[in-house]
Amino acid sequence: MSLLSSLLVLIVAARLLGRLFARYKQPEMIGEILAGILLGPALLDLIAPNAALSGVTELAIFLIILNAGLEIRFADILDAMRGRGLLLAVLSFLIPFIGGAAVAAAYEQDMMRMIFLGLCISITALPVAVKLLEGLGILHTRVAKYALATAVANDVAALFILGIVLNMPQNLNLADAAGAVGLATLKLGALALVVLAMNALLTWLETRNVSVHAVPETLIRIFGPEALFGIVIIFVLIFGTISEALGFHFVIGAFFGALFLDKRHFLASRYEDLRATLASITSGFLAPIFFAYLGLEFHPEAFSEFGFPAVVILASILTKLFAGWLGGRIVGMANREAIGLGCVLNGRGVMELVVAGIAFQKGFIGTTMFSTLVLMGILTTFLTPILFKLAFRGDRLARYRDGQVDSQ
Repeated sequence: MSLLSSLLVLIVAARLLGRLFARYKQPEMIGEILAGILLGPALLDLIAPNAALSGVTELAIFLIILNAGLEIRFADILDAMRGRGLLLAVLSFLIPFIGGAAVAAAYEQDMMRMIFLGLCISITALPVAVKLLEGLGILHTRVAKYALATAVANDVAALFILGIVLNMPQNLNLADAAGAVGLATLKLGALALVVLAMNALLTWLETRNVSVHAVPETLIRIFGPEALFGIVIIFVLIFGTISEALGFHFVIGAFFGALFLDKRHFLASRYEDLRATLASITSGFLAPIFFAYLGLEFHPEAFSEFGFPAVVILASILTKLFAGWLGGRIVGMANREAIGLGCVLNGRGVMELVVAGIAFQKGFIGTTMFSTLVLMGILTTFLTPILFKLAFRGDRLARYRDGQVDSQ
């Protein structure tokens, strides 16, 4: 099947199954991955993974990360690092990471697979959390506040660690780990300096009452309103190029570049136009292809022994639940409210699958590990709303929505 035919079949199947899942209040991403599994070598074998499709998914990853960056403000990351919220963010990342690394060690995986398994289990997908909280009508609650702040911190931490790991040799051992981590940390520090310097510059301009949005407005007057999307892409590409020049994955710099594109830097109408344009390209076309391609890479025969995937999935759910509950209790939540926080933090989805896809493409993990991570992403995302509703069963959810916190 030609590339254009493959793309057409993938996008149609992914969109149809995605909308079907959305109709039943489940993330579209699950249906899109299942479309790839259905069309790929796992079942019908109509489309096989290839270099051309992989190239399209690279562009999809870039735009998915750009879209995620636009949904987060740099100030949100700083806010997530203050007070007890920092402890909650650390626990919700560290406990699952240790759990994932322990499972990998128990199954005699090498250090690189230990790191990636711990990393993927630690992630909480911000888009999944937002959609769940919005659908339940509790975006105004403490669970939402801490869940979203923690998701931001977890995703940023995951990208930073990914940057370090991608600079390490594949056959990592304790002898050369210190040198690789030291070098990667220096490079990461240079990238962080660029990011912080840019943030400081924008803050300084605002304190001097300089209209930052005057720059894109001037360019739009010269080149037309369609130039806005191009301006943003160029801005983010610069950060991605700096990231790549330092030896990190391109999307790491792109994510932090997108963080600076705050509503303050555009007229309100321009910002909404930008989000709408990006959403139509990403959610309507490239993101479904990316998730469908992950489904194409899924190999059920990798589960010759189901013990490893089952343990990974169980560990991923239990460690996040425990970390969320413990962190929730530390920040002063009631018992049931803290359990609800742990349930929300269980949703992984987009970011976890992006990290797994990068690791698989770079050869850091094999087919069994990758297929396990895809299955984990699907199941934990699917179970998140179910677990939350179980925690707040009966009329407790309605009472919590109205501001009545259960002390139990």
